[in-house]
Amino acid sequence: MQTRKLGPKLEVFPVGLGCMGMSFAYGGQAEADAIATLRRAVEIGVTFFDTAEVYGPFENEILLGKALKPVRDKVTIATKFGFKISEEGSGLERMVGVDSRPEHVKAVAEASLKRLGTEIIDLYYQHRVDPNVPIEDTVGAMAELVREGKVRALGLSEVSAATIRRAHAVHPIAAVQSEYSLWSRDPEDGVFDVCRELGIGFVPYSPLGRGLLTGTIAKPETLSDDDWRRTLPRFQADAMAANAKVIATLERLAVEKGVTSAQLALAWVLHQGDFIVPIPGARKMRHLEQNTAAAGIKLSAAEVAAIGDALSPDKVVGKRYTEESLALVNG
Repeated sequence: MQTRKLGPKLEVFPVGLGCMGMSFAYGGQAEADAIATLRRAVEIGVTFFDTAEVYGPFENEILLGKALKPVRDKVTIATKFGFKISEEGSGLERMVGVDSRPEHVKAVAEASLKRLGTEIIDLYYQHRVDPNVPIEDTVGAMAELVREGKVRALGLSEVSAATIRRAHAVHPIAAVQSEYSLWSRDPEDGVFDVCRELGIGFVPYSPLGRGLLTGTIAKPETLSDDDWRRTLPRFQADAMAANAKVIATLERLAVEKGVTSAQLALAWVLHQGDFIVPIPGARKMRHLEQNTAAAGIKLSAAEVAAIGDALSPDKVVGKRYTEESLALVNG
């Protein structure tokens, strides 16, 4: 079986599964269907599953714990801390700020272990940098969890190259997770270089442009009323209409290659380096199976370059996040 390494301790299948959409932000899914999809993922070779305390909140960790308990020894589970979660409201309303104080880092880990029904978290990420807490203090607390045997490896999400270096000096960082796709390439500006230098894996979330690069979302109305993507700049009607030409280009290139648009987009991401393990979301089994099969697609250097040029971010209308959310990235 093909594998890729995330730091020195973790070795996983080249395509993981982002589980957020099963419980949070994208409209959710019936529990029985989600469990069936998660177990099918394991059957076809997926070994890396990504969740977070805030997905739900809390519901996604509980779901993974229930679904993966019978195969716990075969899978790598990543979860995240770092947000303040209000007792009031529902879903995204409960995210009311960031919190990476050492005591919070440890409290969330204990709660996540219980929800996941496991004795150890394989990969524990800081979800977003807390500007009020030095990264050295946060990673110091994370490192204590490693020493206590509650966490196997450490990760950071949406961080700058400088922050990665500071964190890695306190304790080795196994993985950095940030948005990365044909349409979102910020990590190419320094983050990839430091990951290669320090032996850190890179985990792209939303490698399919939150679904836009699949070619199946033509209008905002395609999404459910409670789908968070409706609030994002690229999912506004005018932006989607303007970006349709770029998506059509991807579809044409995919047909020429004999694969789906999603598979070609994932293959391009995978060809950016063997330290990269994307985590596309999938609620339907056929999408899960197609995404996983992308690990076997071979592209020449010329094909990689041509695809990258044809779908470069400068051709895209709309930012990946609202200004409020962009303030929390590249910390």
